[in-house]
Amino acid sequence: MFSRRGFLGTAALVGAGAIQGRVQAASIPEAPHMDKAVMQPPLHPTSGPDYRPVVTLNGWTLPFRMNGDWKEFHLVAEPVVREFAEGMKVNLWGYNGQSPGPTIEAVEGDKVRIFVTNRLPEYTTVHWHGMIIPSGMDGVGGLTQPHIQPGKTFVYEFEMKKSGTFMYHPHSDEMVQMAMGMMGMVVVHPREATFRPVDRDFVFVMSTYRVDPGTSLPHVNEMTDFNMWTWNARVFPGIDPLPVRLGDKVRVRIGNLSMTNHPIHLHGHSFAVTCTDGGWIPESAQYPETTTDVPVGAVRVFDVFADNPGDWAFHCHKSHHTMNAMGHDVRNLIGVSRKDLARAVGKLAPDAMAMGSTGMAMGNMEMPTPDNTLPMMSGAGQFGPIEMGGMFTVMKIREDMARNDYRDPGPYRFPQGTVAYEVASPGTEPARQPAAPIQKMKM
Repeated sequence: MFSRRGFLGTAALVGAGAIQGRVQAASIPEAPHMDKAVMQPPLHPTSGPDYRPVVTLNGWTLPFRMNGDWKEFHLVAEPVVREFAEGMKVNLWGYNGQSPGPTIEAVEGDKVRIFVTNRLPEYTTVHWHGMIIPSGMDGVGGLTQPHIQPGKTFVYEFEMKKSGTFMYHPHSDEMVQMAMGMMGMVVVHPREATFRPVDRDFVFVMSTYRVDPGTSLPHVNEMTDFNMWTWNARVFPGIDPLPVRLGDKVRVRIGNLSMTNHPIHLHGHSFAVTCTDGGWIPESAQYPETTTDVPVGAVRVFDVFADNPGDWAFHCHKSHHTMNAMGHDVRNLIGVSRKDLARAVGKLAPDAMAMGSTGMAMGNMEMPTPDNTLPMMSGAGQFGPIEMGGMFTVMKIREDMARNDYRDPGPYRFPQGTVAYEVASPGTEPARQPAAPIQKMKM
């Protein structure tokens, strides 16, 4: 929920010295704070051009105040604790109480003023990724501005020159600060509400971490061997579902500030990629997809017509990206007798468990894990374990949802006769027909 940040009041900032000239310290807005890790209701516009506000998976939109014709926001860079899923909390850096930071929403043509207060133990900046702004507002420490020292507040001022989907992150000790979770999304709506309207609009950013089992601090020097693959710093089953009304036109905005690409796949539908962080894709250049690859440091936006009711998996299609930390360094023992192995290992380590002789299905396994660690694959559905972790959630399309209802509708009620079912197995192995010989081709 939002709370006032008394320590960020005017008195605490008067002596900072970084705010001068046009904007005096007394005019700095308060900084909203969020302590919930579930999707907050969209922030509908109360004045100015109308638009369909976004909802952030496991996140929220940063409120603003009007000061003349300027929209004023306040970001606070600070250490945070983020719950990746129930049972695992990680020490990160973020903004306004969370990592990633809140989504910033505005409208094409808006003049925005964004205050950034640094409560980190080192200096920082904010870069507005993909946005067309003056060079001195670009947020590259040492190149376009001084670094924001601990305890100081800087202000960024610019006009939102084009609509689209963008990101924000530091360009100051970037390897550490981004690896610690400092990032967020920016959504700029078209000034004309009739431009490519949608009924529901979701946004999230992807990031990756190396958090050893039983610990709570990411390895910031890791470059390839990550074990926590997150959407908005959450892993399944902690990632919010996407509740959708049957017949809605749905927009999903995805940013990638991880260290690898992610082929994002939606079941049961085809969609069109309509926008990148470079701008809107002309309709004549769009084509149907079921999977879109989101490169490192890029945004992909797709629009989908939700015409197929049900519970539809939505995930990264790299299989190890839908697992959690315990999937690392497990030996491949497929085909090895588990009984024989368990007997041999048990003599040396009575509490050990032989895994992987028939595969890695985790649904029926019960095994001890270190504190503050998630199972490799977890979550449950109405038919049993959902053996996924990491970058996985569900788009839930329902006929009876209200227009602005974003509550989880629960499991899908499958119409009778529409669920795959078991048939009686024959008593004996059915005869197999040999394959027809391949005819040689004349060259």
